[in-house]
Amino acid sequence: MSRHALIFWTLFAIAMSVYLTMVLWSLPHLQQMAGGLSAFDMRPTGYSPPEARALIAALGSPGADFYLNTQMWLDTAYPGLLAGVLVLAFFKLAKGWLVWLLCAGAIVMAFSDYLENRAVAGMLRAGPEALTDAMVENASNWTLLKSISSTLVFVALLILLMIAVWRWLRRP
Repeated sequence: MSRHALIFWTLFAIAMSVYLTMVLWSLPHLQQMAGGLSAFDMRPTGYSPPEARALIAALGSPGADFYLNTQMWLDTAYPGLLAGVLVLAFFKLAKGWLVWLLCAGAIVMAFSDYLENRAVAGMLRAGPEALTDAMVENASNWTLLKSISSTLVFVALLILLMIAVWRWLRRP
């Protein structure tokens, strides 16, 4: 196995372990703590000030603590790991300027996730009473940017994978 492949599969395994931990444990636990309301991380189209206040109020202090100290910890590791996996995949599957464009997309995705996390942490610390519409709009905008950039990056990855498979099947 090449060094590139070893790094790729190691990062992939770690990233997927973190992702599965969030999807199968921490995010469902947050949803349960919030009386069925979805966490900010699970709202790809963003959220309004009333929705944000409702979620933060429903979480209460124990839920906000879990969000800040467990979910956020996991979601601090995941974006960087995922961006690393995507960058390595793009260097293997694309050529020239397209590699750099797609890598930039993966980096935008990761940074918007980090900025979303920072904004959500500020909202959780403020609580529903001190939460301002501007705080929610800021967090929601980062969520939207993360959603748009991740959609574009994953569609590009899927297209590149389909091209790679098509070329592999056509090889003599």
